[in-house]
Amino acid sequence: MATETPLDRLKAVLGGTARALADEPELDLAYTADAPSQSGKHLKIPMPARSLPPEQVAEARGFADGFALRLKHHDQALHLKGAPTEALARAVFDAVETARVEALGARGYRGIGDNLETALLARLKSDPITRARTRDEVPLSTAVALLARERLAGRPSPALAAPGMALVREWIEGKAGVDLDALALAIDDQAAFAKLSMKLLEDLELVEGDLTPDDAEEGGNDDEGQEEQEQDEGDQSDETGDQGQGEIEQRSQQAEGDDAQGEAQAQQDDSFDDADGEPGEEGEDGMMPVRANRPPADLTPQFEYKAWSTAFDEQVSATELCDADELVRLRAYLDQQLVHLQGAVTKLANRLQRRLMAQQSRSWDFDQEEGLLDAARLARVVASPTHSLSYKIERDTEFKDTVVTLLIDNSGSMRGRPISIAAISADILARTLERCGVKTEILGFTTRAWKGGQAREDWLNAGRPPQPGRLNDLRHIIYKQADEPWRRAKPNLGLMMREGLLKENIDGEALLWAHARLIARPEDRRILMVISDGAPVDDSTLSVNSGSYLERHLRQVIGWIESKSPVELIAIGIGHDVTRYYARAVTIMDAEQLGGTMIEQLAGLFDTPGR
Repeated sequence: MATETPLDRLKAVLGGTARALADEPELDLAYTADAPSQSGKHLKIPMPARSLPPEQVAEARGFADGFALRLKHHDQALHLKGAPTEALARAVFDAVETARVEALGARGYRGIGDNLETALLARLKSDPITRARTRDEVPLSTAVALLARERLAGRPSPALAAPGMALVREWIEGKAGVDLDALALAIDDQAAFAKLSMKLLEDLELVEGDLTPDDAEEGGNDDEGQEEQEQDEGDQSDETGDQGQGEIEQRSQQAEGDDAQGEAQAQQDDSFDDADGEPGEEGEDGMMPVRANRPPADLTPQFEYKAWSTAFDEQVSATELCDADELVRLRAYLDQQLVHLQGAVTKLANRLQRRLMAQQSRSWDFDQEEGLLDAARLARVVASPTHSLSYKIERDTEFKDTVVTLLIDNSGSMRGRPISIAAISADILARTLERCGVKTEILGFTTRAWKGGQAREDWLNAGRPPQPGRLNDLRHIIYKQADEPWRRAKPNLGLMMREGLLKENIDGEALLWAHARLIARPEDRRILMVISDGAPVDDSTLSVNSGSYLERHLRQVIGWIESKSPVELIAIGIGHDVTRYYARAVTIMDAEQLGGTMIEQLAGLFDTPGR
């Protein structure tokens, strides 16, 4: 029998402790190199190194204790019943409940309290509160949770968050200090605690004062209608007319009614992409999906480019990289950052919406010899029977069935304001285009590691052969599928705010991936918009290949798409001249211009017939 290692003993102790704390004998404790997570009775916590550094052991114990206490003291059904629907309010509500659970579980157990504090410090290292310079940059959910923790657990906020807390503490205490004090009185009663939490949200003006949890639940079913009202208020001076608005709402209802069909199509697309050797995945020979009405040679780019290994690449949805609760929190932070920008971009989106609806509206040719009877001219025949009957014929509209893909650079240089603005602009565009019957897909591209990942390790183990090609592991992210309703995908864009997500950018392969998904679509017109702030960079690849290896491949891909493919390609560069790569491109020097530029460029494409 193999000798048990210290790491094995630690795992056994942590598993037993977690089951005891949760009072759940079936609890499953696993270990991960990614973010810790909980799904029912399945827990994933950080894996300590084999040497068992004390700080890593304490961090693992902290996450295990926190998840176990949540199973013990938290009723998810009760929590959902009383939770608000607005994203920012929901994030604060969830964070305060977490503070209650941890304070309740650590009461009388100093060791558990210390473990939980270590896990809190690990979370704060990637929290925006540690980088905040103004009050608007402080995530309200984190700040309120830390203040609640001070009251409930009697522990001061960590020094790491002190500068950020100083920016908002006085404001929160002034508005909701009494509510925070009252929380301690109901720490043992989750239902009463939830009601006090709602009162706190009201005083912070995150929910309406007369909104009960039941009302909020009903209101959540009409989330899209609320967004439409917000857009209309953003641009009241521009009249769309009752008939046009009714047509928009009718299209929205139809899109919601087709959710089931959209999900089936989305699953079909996923199976298409994931099948080994099937269309939707770039093979070793660079083959792309082939449509029946196009010669295969037209869709087979011949590039002098290779990857050392594609075994470690991944194509994932946002929900696979982040649990639902964290997505809601990140989305709330995103909304909080861009309140003012959202209003300006919404006005521009309204104008784009009206232009698209105008192109889709019906028009007629009158005084025809045959066709539909023109009822408006019947009075003329009655007054003068010598006039012949008049007919009308509907004109063919030039507006084609269209799908738009937004491909967003998720590299480290986009961190901060650029990625926030890209996310919210993509969100507003997707909502606007969906109302006009234009399906929208939102994708992101980065790598799984800095300076090479498992592919580089594999190359090193193989003896460092020369000219290995791409030496990093791709991460292609699906934030919203084309057939997925905007309401369902809305929280996913918050993932772009997650610390540690943004790494290197290998643009050429990302373009091929997005292009392959578009080619597989049935729509007549397909548009691909790329948003980037720099040339392709991956230190691991460029250190062992020529310095222009990735850039040359990008140029080849762009040239092939622009000359051979039916996909219309357009690019926006943020502080980076992309006009030297793309034939149809624009460069902006300030990320604040991004939302308006995206809408203007799309409007220009829709004003001209597709190629």
